[in-house]
Amino acid sequence: MDARRIAFVPPRYGPDVVGGAEAVVRQVAHGLADRGWEVEVLTTCARDHYTWANVERPGPGLDRTASGAEVHVRRFPMVRDTPGEVRARVEAALATGDVPSLGEQEAWMNDGPRSPELFHHVLDEAERFRAVVVSPYLFWTTFAVGAIAPERTLLRPCLHDEPYARLELFEPLLTGSAGVWLQTDPELDLYRSISTPPAQTAVVGEGVPVPDRYDPEGFRRRHDLGDRPFVLYGGRREGAKGWEGLLDAFADAVRKEDLDLTLVTYGVGEVHAPPDLPGRVVDLGFVDDATRDDAVAAASAYLQPSALESFSRTVMEAWLAGTPVIANGAGDVVRWHIERSGAGLTYDDDVELEQALRFVAEAPDAAAALAAPGRDYVLDHYTWPATLDRMEATLDEWFPA
Repeated sequence: MDARRIAFVPPRYGPDVVGGAEAVVRQVAHGLADRGWEVEVLTTCARDHYTWANVERPGPGLDRTASGAEVHVRRFPMVRDTPGEVRARVEAALATGDVPSLGEQEAWMNDGPRSPELFHHVLDEAERFRAVVVSPYLFWTTFAVGAIAPERTLLRPCLHDEPYARLELFEPLLTGSAGVWLQTDPELDLYRSISTPPAQTAVVGEGVPVPDRYDPEGFRRRHDLGDRPFVLYGGRREGAKGWEGLLDAFADAVRKEDLDLTLVTYGVGEVHAPPDLPGRVVDLGFVDDATRDDAVAAASAYLQPSALESFSRTVMEAWLAGTPVIANGAGDVVRWHIERSGAGLTYDDDVELEQALRFVAEAPDAAAALAAPGRDYVLDHYTWPATLDRMEATLDEWFPA
C-alpha cells in the first residue's frame, strides 16, 4: 500500500456529468491531487444517469487539475442486462409504504445498472489504496464496492430522507464502513435515525469554488433576457428534485397576470414548459461553470424545490453571487442552512411559494438585502481549503500509514 494513494469510486465522473454528489467527488479528487496524493478514480463509462449508456471510452485516462496535477481515471462498462421488473415492483411497493423483504431488496439492487468489471478490479486492487472512497450510497457501484474491503472503505453517503435509505440492504454499508464523511449536521441526525454510524464518522462539510468574477449583464445579453427579472433553477429536472411541482406553481402564479417574473433553468431532464406561457420558461440546457455562475448572479432569486438534499451546493453558489434563495421548507438540510445564514425564504405550500416569488419581483432591493449574509456564511463554513483540511485529518487518523 502506498501511504498517499487513495481511490474514489463514483458511479459517473467527469466535467460533463450533472449531479452534485458526483461533482464533489471530482473536486475532492482534484483537491487531494493538488496536495500531493496519488489519486485514482474508478468509475463507469456512463455519463447520463437516465440511460446509463456507455459513452465514455473504457480503460485508463487522465484528468488534470487546474494546477496540472494528475488524477488517474479508469473506466469500466456499465451493464444493463436484466429486465428491471423486480426493480419496478419494489419501487412501487416502497411508494405505497410497504417494506420489501431483504431478498427482494437484493434482487432490486441487482436488477439495474451494474459494472462487474469495476467490482473485480477493486477486488484485485483494493489493498493498494490507503482508503477507497465510495459515494453516493444509493448506487450499485457504492453498494458492491463498499463490501469488498470494509476496513479500507470510506463512505460518503449523501443521505436523503427517502425510503431507500431505510432499506435493510444498506445496513452493512452504513454500520460497517471504516469511516464516514458527512456534509451537514442534519445528515448526521438522519443517519442516526436510520442506523448506527461507525465510531469514525465526521461532518467534514463540502467545499464550494469561489468564482473570481461574475458577468450578469453579459449573461442577459447572450440569452436575450434584456432587463426581465427572472428566478433560476439548475440541476436535474425531475420529480425527485421537485421540478414538476415548482413548474406548476410558477405557471399558476404567472397566469394571474401580475407576476413579472421569468423562470430560467439549466441542467438535464425534460422541462415541459407550459405552452400557454410562451417565453416565460427559458431552458438553457447543460451549461458550463462560468455560464452557471453568471446566471446565478443575474437572477432575482435561486429556487430550491427539492426536499431531498444532503448539502445543496447550488444554494451555496447562489449565496456566493449575492442572490437570495427560495427553498422548499420540507428539506431539513436547506432549511437548516437558511435558518443559520438568514439569507433566504422557505415555503411549505404553493401559496407561500407565490408569496415568495412576489416578494423578489416587487421588492428587489429588499430581496438583495436578504441575500447579503449568504456569501459570508459560505466563506465561513464551506471553502475547499478548510474542507480538505478536515478530510486529510480524518484520513490520517482513521487510516494510519
